[in-house]
Parts: sequence; structure tokens; C-alpha cells
Amino acid sequence: MNDETSKTAAGVDNEAPQKALTPEARRALAEAEARRADYRQHEAALPKEIGGRGGKEPGRYGDWEVKGLTSDF
Repeated sequence: MNDETSKTAAGVDNEAPQKALTPEARRALAEAEARRADYRQHEAALPKEIGGRGGKEPGRYGDWEVKGLTSDF
């Protein structure tokens, strides 16, 4: 093991400059953010489960998952 500290400074200065986004890329990012906001709003409107198993609904993709094992309906 080495007890020396890093020779490079940590922080924002080491980040690479961002590339200029095309209008299509900006539009896609805006659409994705709108979908995420809509999903979060829909998810917040659902009633809270009391005493459930926690996490996402295991049947949300049409199959059932428990501890990484999946069974199809």
C-alpha cells in the first residue's frame, strides 16, 4: 500500500470540457426529462403500500421476480 496522497488535484478543474450538443440531442434530452417527470408524477399519485416487500412492483414487466429468479406468467 502507498500512504502518499494523490498528485493530482481533485475537483471540477479536471473535468473535460463538454461537447456542443446538436439540436436533435438537446431535443432528445428534453423529451427524456419530460418522460421522467411524467413518470415521477404518475408514481407519486399511486397509493403507498403498507407492509409490502419494498422496491418496485415485481410484476411490472409481465413476470415475477424474487431474489433475482424470474418466472413468467
